[in-house]
Amino acid sequence: MAITKAIIAVAGYGTRFIPATKVQPKEMLPIVDKPVVQYLVEEAVASGITDIVLVTRSGNQAVEDHFDSARELELHLEAQKKWRELEEVRRIANMANFIFIRQGKDLPYGNGTPLLCARPVIHRDEAVVYMFGDDIVKSEVPCARQLIEVYERYRPAAVVAVQEVPFEEISRYGVAKLKPDSDRNELERMVEKPDPAEAPSNLAQLGRFVLSYEVIPILERLRVGKGGELWLADAIDELAATASVIVHRIQGKWFTTGDPLRFLKTTVEFALDRPDIGPEFAAYLRSLDLSRYGV
Repeated sequence: MAITKAIIAVAGYGTRFIPATKVQPKEMLPIVDKPVVQYLVEEAVASGITDIVLVTRSGNQAVEDHFDSARELELHLEAQKKWRELEEVRRIANMANFIFIRQGKDLPYGNGTPLLCARPVIHRDEAVVYMFGDDIVKSEVPCARQLIEVYERYRPAAVVAVQEVPFEEISRYGVAKLKPDSDRNELERMVEKPDPAEAPSNLAQLGRFVLSYEVIPILERLRVGKGGELWLADAIDELAATASVIVHRIQGKWFTTGDPLRFLKTTVEFALDRPDIGPEFAAYLRSLDLSRYGV
């Protein structure tokens, strides 16, 4: 079966952004003028995905509303003759077929849990794209499309996106160890958040995967790991022991928006890329006297 479905995890609490995320999902925080989750949806659609499954939690109604039609707003924009804005609002609601699934409180917390929630909409003979809700990738070929092409070439049990990071940051991520005798970058081990001295490489797993249904039964029986959470990295590690899992070094730049500092860095880079505001914003940054801030 062709890959037409993407599961996007947007059920986190965003505790590092409190109080901004007290009533607003962290995935709805804007990078310039577009929420993080919309960047993910647009990447999936550009990769050929037609069905977007958003796994949310109680209090995340804003995510559902964002991808729904907004009749009152459309009428207001029509009356104001704001045609560009009207076109954008309508485009968002029509990008894909959206499915919303609530993550129940009976399930463990963790980045593997949204896949368990999405079980009813994943066929046993299909593979899906899985995306963490706070990772953005800027690339010429959409990141999800890169993984789909690897999957279509080799038909493995899973494809995992990675990028090299400094060893001092490696304890933030799942880390891949490659099979030494593989000519197609097959995974030997996946280690969740290792100490830098024990990390098998500096290949950090980022929030993009192509996963066959084989990962679901593993997650169903898997015990919670570090921090009492259900980690996808642990399930992929187990899957790699009996099936082919391919590691793909992405072509592009990975931005993680899960904490305020990295969120700000992402915002600055995306703002500078904008032809409408980038030049003026760059001039403003150059004008700053950083010595005032102790830099």
